[in-house]
Amino acid sequence: MDWKEEYKKRLLTVEEMAKQIKPGDTIGTAMAVGNCSPDVYHAILDRWEELRNVRFIDAVPIRPCKIHDPEIMANMEGHIEYQSCFFSPLGRKMGQQGVSDFLTVMSSDTGEKYAAVSDVYITQVTPPNEQGFVNLGLTNFYSWQAIKDGKASGKQRLTIGEVNDQMPTIFGNNWLHVTDFDIFVENSNPIPAVGRAEPGEIEKKVGEYVLELINDGDTFQMGIGAIPEAVISGLDGKHDLGVLTEMFPSGLPQLVEKGIVTNERKPFHKGVTVATFCMGDQSMYDFTRENPLCKFYPACYTNNPGFIAQHHNMKSINMGLLIDFSGQIASEGMGERMISGTGGQLDFQIGAYHSPGGKGITLMTSSRTLQDGTLVSSIVPTLPANTPITVPRTFADYVVTEYGIANLRYKTNRERADALINIAHPDLKGELRDAMRKRFYLS
Repeated sequence: MDWKEEYKKRLLTVEEMAKQIKPGDTIGTAMAVGNCSPDVYHAILDRWEELRNVRFIDAVPIRPCKIHDPEIMANMEGHIEYQSCFFSPLGRKMGQQGVSDFLTVMSSDTGEKYAAVSDVYITQVTPPNEQGFVNLGLTNFYSWQAIKDGKASGKQRLTIGEVNDQMPTIFGNNWLHVTDFDIFVENSNPIPAVGRAEPGEIEKKVGEYVLELINDGDTFQMGIGAIPEAVISGLDGKHDLGVLTEMFPSGLPQLVEKGIVTNERKPFHKGVTVATFCMGDQSMYDFTRENPLCKFYPACYTNNPGFIAQHHNMKSINMGLLIDFSGQIASEGMGERMISGTGGQLDFQIGAYHSPGGKGITLMTSSRTLQDGTLVSSIVPTLPANTPITVPRTFADYVVTEYGIANLRYKTNRERADALINIAHPDLKGELRDAMRKRFYLS
């Protein structure tokens, strides 16, 4: 087979690619940096009047585009619709205005679900190498599995690679052959840089408590946000940490340079940071490019709780919005208001829970201030109605606020409530204790 000829046969312009979309198609797109460019979206959206019942599904969109404009998409109702399985600020307003639907997934099963529903799948890729393989670049996540399983089942009619010569090559199980695709579109476009959150005093205090739970030689996974940034910045003095994660942690280049992260004590992939996607600044992209110390694998592998649990002293570190007295953790929304999605939090919470010496750590600020100045607690007797539960109480473990650490794993409901109130905001402890008495003590 002459792969170069096969590649040329599959090469179309953006406009020619858009003409291949049919009424009724579900179009799955890659996550974050791997998502298709606005050029690809807009070429399809320009056909909206002649299309019906077409839907796009994405996750963590970071390139501003018409597909994320509620007013534009409301006018296309019945023709082209938008769905997401993890809102970012771009997609969040679509959900909050009722213009989009939501696909419930965990990171570990996202590839299987995309394969099951996508008639068309689009992802950015690198140009082919000398052997005829393209690289998924900064986002493997569900793309590799969605393409392989979707093609194998016959559900995926079209697999489209947007070839971007600015996409860095990342090693690992991150390659697909040109013959895995039906269409290629060459379109050089910048890789969006995502800035790091700046922790304030409260976030730094939470980070200080988290550092008490991390020991030399531990393997860790960490989410995104100001508190994880505070944890990263406080890791100086730790040694031989390993990383098995969903997203490369911010500050990874510096952690490796300082010898804080060596990955030498992990049972698998010794010496290598293993993840499934990257979203950061240019220095992070430069560090991961063709770096044998950084490898990507599909999320069905990295986020498999059974695989995670085989790493002793696994520390899963993720953000929460609310927690109730029984230990139910809400991280993706409050009531009907969706903010993000489940992502890999539950995968890693379960994996760390079953890891010998592991800890599933949930970070949150003890309270938040409403627009009218009212101080409300993040620790509540019961969650607001219809709040999605990200981590069920059966896997609640360590919870950290700026006021301390609560270890919930072996506690009853009453004991959990008491432990959580101990790390609540001091001004709100009184009303929380009153609520605890009413709920758990009949007399």
